[in-house]
Amino acid sequence: MKKSFRILAVLLLAAVLLPAVPARAAEAGGSINVYNWGQYISDGTGGTLDVIAAFEEATGIQVNYTTYDTNETMYTKLKTGGSSYDVIIPSDYMIGRLIAEDMLEPLNFDNIPNYQYVDESFRNQAYDPDNTYSVPYTWGTVGIIYNTKYVDEVTSWEALWDEAYADKILMFDNNRDAFAIAQLLLGHSLNTEDQADFEAEADLLREQKPLVQQYVMDQIFSKMEREEAWIAPYYAGDYLTMYAENDALAFSHPEEGFNLFIDAMCIPKGCTNKAGAEAFINFLCDPEISGQNLDALGYSTPISAAKEYMDPETAASPVAYPDEATLARGQAFSALSNDATQRMDALWLDVKTGGSNTTVYLVAGAAAVVVLVALLVFLQARRKRRKARRGSSRA
Repeated sequence: MKKSFRILAVLLLAAVLLPAVPARAAEAGGSINVYNWGQYISDGTGGTLDVIAAFEEATGIQVNYTTYDTNETMYTKLKTGGSSYDVIIPSDYMIGRLIAEDMLEPLNFDNIPNYQYVDESFRNQAYDPDNTYSVPYTWGTVGIIYNTKYVDEVTSWEALWDEAYADKILMFDNNRDAFAIAQLLLGHSLNTEDQADFEAEADLLREQKPLVQQYVMDQIFSKMEREEAWIAPYYAGDYLTMYAENDALAFSHPEEGFNLFIDAMCIPKGCTNKAGAEAFINFLCDPEISGQNLDALGYSTPISAAKEYMDPETAASPVAYPDEATLARGQAFSALSNDATQRMDALWLDVKTGGSNTTVYLVAGAAAVVVLVALLVFLQARRKRRKARRGSSRA
């Protein structure tokens, strides 16, 4: 879709969609709180569709929009309370965990008629087998983004351990994605819960740490676009956004395999406007909205009819829509048990902090305390000896 046509489409879209919005959406009214990944909805930049503005225009429902950078951040925010959200967009394995912990509301699909457009291949997934709690938003893959000016062609995750790129390597700042890379290199399942596997994966990540410039999530955009870093693992959809800013960047689906994921829209327990939330989910499932939204984002649509509204080049991209042979190397995450999650969390914290300046400072501080205690003991003993000498001289 050419930009001039896209701008015209944006101007007409609200008028076209308004009569198509179910009456129950208009009845919902009020506002909704949406909690989503950063840079994960088209916002009108560069003549693209401003999805939230179009929804507000079509329904009269105000959207309060905030973002997170990892599934784990989102989970912690929900678990600890203090904030109320109406729509969240977690990844597959996290949805499984939220369902298991009774943290999601069942959806009323009478309010989501556009669910009919979601491809059958994205329904009845293991994380929500009866399609009770979630509606797919995007799908995608994880791979390696690299700058062809400085990095040779990449075919393996081993490139992230290459000393030739020391201090120019970025790494995921979340444990599940980081451990997955080590798991693929070691031939482990992406859903292992074996402690020996975890230990071996943590050891491999520790070996990489001296080469890593920074552990990042959304910061990757500026660092790769400005060539402050040369190579990083990240999501294919975001690569397409970065490539638009720096065409020296390339993307690889490593030969060892990769994570294949679905992110889906859910309503958490404690929401205050469920009908409004379902109206928002329904809106994002409209083929034209999904097409324009994901055309801007670069992520893959679970709605084949949406491709009609996308730039043909984007709809045919082998990065966003890999061939079957490539997809066969993909593995999906499943929710880990709470025990396994806690063990991975602890190892990840140790990987990131072990041997760091923080540890050095703690050791040095402990040594200083020991020296101070010894000095105090010495001074106290010396005072006692002086008192004893003064007492004997008086005698």
